[in-house]
Order: sequence, then C-alpha cells, then structure tokens
Amino acid sequence: MLLYKTFRKKTLTISIILITYTSVSYYLAVRLNLPLNNTILIWLSNFFVLFSLYIHKNHNYNKDNYKSFSLLNWYILWNILNIIRGLFIAESYWDWKGLITNSTALLLPISAFVFTNKHTTQYLLSSYIKYILPSFLLISFFIDKDAYGFYLAPLSLMILFFPTFTKKWKIVIIIILIIVLTANLGARSNIIKFGVPAILVLTYYLKHFINKRIIWFTAKLFLVLPFILFTLGVNGVFNIFKIEEYVKVDIKEIKFEENGVSKIENLKADTRTFLYKEVLVTASKYNTWLIGRSPARGNDTEAFAEIAQITGKKERLANEVAILNIFTWTGIIGVILYLFVFYHASFLAVNFSNNYYSKLLGLFISFRWTYAWVEDINNFSLSYMMLWCIIGLGYSKSFRSMTDKEVKFWVRSIFQGNQTNKVNKTSKTAYSFNLQ
Repeated sequence: MLLYKTFRKKTLTISIILITYTSVSYYLAVRLNLPLNNTILIWLSNFFVLFSLYIHKNHNYNKDNYKSFSLLNWYILWNILNIIRGLFIAESYWDWKGLITNSTALLLPISAFVFTNKHTTQYLLSSYIKYILPSFLLISFFIDKDAYGFYLAPLSLMILFFPTFTKKWKIVIIIILIIVLTANLGARSNIIKFGVPAILVLTYYLKHFINKRIIWFTAKLFLVLPFILFTLGVNGVFNIFKIEEYVKVDIKEIKFEENGVSKIENLKADTRTFLYKEVLVTASKYNTWLIGRSPARGNDTEAFAEIAQITGKKERLANEVAILNIFTWTGIIGVILYLFVFYHASFLAVNFSNNYYSKLLGLFISFRWTYAWVEDINNFSLSYMMLWCIIGLGYSKSFRSMTDKEVKFWVRSIFQGNQTNKVNKTSKTAYSFNLQ
C-alpha cells in the first residue's frame, strides 16, 4: 500500500515535469533542431499525465466536494460522448490526429478533481518550484520570449497569494513578473494572465473596504460580459476586437525574427473577428450549432487556406480562442456546460469561503471565463492545467474552509518543499455560513 502511494506521488511529479516541457517543446525543437515535438512522443506524454490524474482522481479526490462537482461531471461526460462520436466521424489521417490531440485537451478538466485535495495541490506546486522553476534560467535561452508565460504558468496562480510570501520569494516573484510582462509586448496573453492576478491581489490590502457583495458583483460582471460584447459585435454596434477604430494612438512594437530582421508589430491589430466569422459560418454550413462537429473536426477557413497543401482541405482543427474550440467540438451544449462549471466554482469560492484568497480565486475564475472568449486556448498544456487547478481549489471545501493564516502556512510550505498536515486539523473558527 505504501509502495503504491509512493508510486502515485512520483507519477504526479513526472506529470508536472512532462506537461511543462511539452508546453514549450515546439520552441525547443526549433531552436535545438531536435525531434522534441514529435507527435507520438507528445501523445505518450499526454496519456501518461491523464493516467496519473485518473488514478489520483480515484484515490485523492475529496468526496466532501461530490455535490459541487455535478456540473463538472456533466461537462466531462458530454466531452466523452463527443469523443466517442468523433470515432465515427473521423475519416482521414488528419481527422484522427485532430481527434486524439483535441480529445486529450477535452479530458484535462479531470485534473480539477485532483486539485480539490489541497495537499495534492501543495505537493504538485512544490514539485514545480523544486524541479522545474530553476531550469527556467537555462530554458529561457532556447525558447521564444512569448513562451515564457507557458513555462511559468503556475506562478500566475501563485501571484494571488503574494501577501503570504517570505521577503525572498516576494522579490523572486516580482522579478519573474517583470520579465514576463516586458519580455514581449506582443505576447498579450502572457501580459493578461500574469497582469490580472497582480492587479487582483492588490485588493488584499484593501480588503477591509471591499466586501463579498462587491467581489461577487464583479465576478458576475465577468460572467455575463462575453454575452453582452458578443451581441454588440454581431449586431455591428461595438466590436471590442477592433481597437484601432476606437483608439487612435499607435501602439506598436519592433520585433526581431530568428534571422535578425526586424518588423513592426501592431499591438492593436484585430486577430479575432475573422476567427469568429469562420467558426460561425462553419456551424451554419454543417448545422452543428447544438452538438458541434466532435473533436475530430475543426472549422472551415479561408484565412489559413494554405493549410490545404498539407491536410488536403481548408480546415483548422483548433483555434487560439478557447470558446470557439468548445463550440466547434461540442456545440452550444458544451459552451453552456462550460459556463456552469466556471459559474459554480466562482460562486462557491466567493460566497462560501473563510479566507480572502479563495475570493480572489473566484474572481480570477470568472475572469478566465471572459478571457476564454479572447484566447486562453484549451490545449493540453501547463497553462490549461493551471486553469483547472484554480477551478479545483474553488470547488475545494477544505481549501475554502481555511483561514487567511492557514493559507499562509499552506503556501509557505510549498516554497519550503515540505508538506504538512497541520492545516488538515479541523479549524476552531466559528463560521457565519455553511461551506457547500
């Protein structure tokens, strides 16, 4: 029994290492001219990670959260049904490749079950700090600057706990935050994913002036904002992606290519409207509004028509925008279930928690729902796993029941590299509500 427990823990450590390096394998393969981005190797790595998550789901999942996870269970079940449907839809080599690759991404949400166990989460983040973060000093020379955020994704979560850090780690995190935010202004996703938590955590120092109602109102605003903006955009009233039409000031960056040639990149360029058009036209063409096309298929494209020279058809198997992928693969039903997962995790974290950090997590969860309509690509990556880590902690009754002081102890144990069961003890704090 002890041997099996040790085996499970080791698979988690290996998994966090594998998913970190596969998240930047493309950049390593290009720079080092090595077959590190081989499809079979990536698939084997992904299957190992899923296997590790599955066995931990069965053994480490906190059953106190069973009722809270009903919506996530339905979402994963719907994904599995669409994966099975894809087995009957796939025809060509590229269909099958898309089915396997996209299916692993659709199954990654099972990691949320694992992350409800605060000690398993603590162990995983500690493994990252111990085995992976130090390698960034070397890896940074072999990956593009816009990939820094992919490798450092767990730190975008850790920023929310900044007040609990020791002075040394506060300095380290600030340095890393500056590096990510300034490395490449064109990597807008990294700036947003690291910048937003940095802004949110500032409210910790104003928490006596910000009550739960204000936080939940803001969270609800994030949850409904995409629908408002989508409606305005479709009706031609206001398109948030067409920044150039509303902001006349030039926002540009000089970017250097591998060969040393420089080019000017317009940071206000609209890179999303045409994606929405192509996805919606595809849904209309094949009448796949409700249930999608399955993960075996993508959307028709003219913007990337050259892809036909490789695959034989003008079709993108995945897009940069998470919600477009979910809609294309699993339809409106999948989008609604995805929304409910975010809504319930945010609702519990904000309204049924005994520490301010959970409320920040709930607010960040709702923001990530909004950002899913902009990017936050749902591929099999460390960044996407960290999203489900945040959601898992939002669902976690044991994490939400901790006080701010207990969270501080929990976080510092991550950086010290040792787990502790002290926060496992039942808190004697009198709660003014029932944790759900």
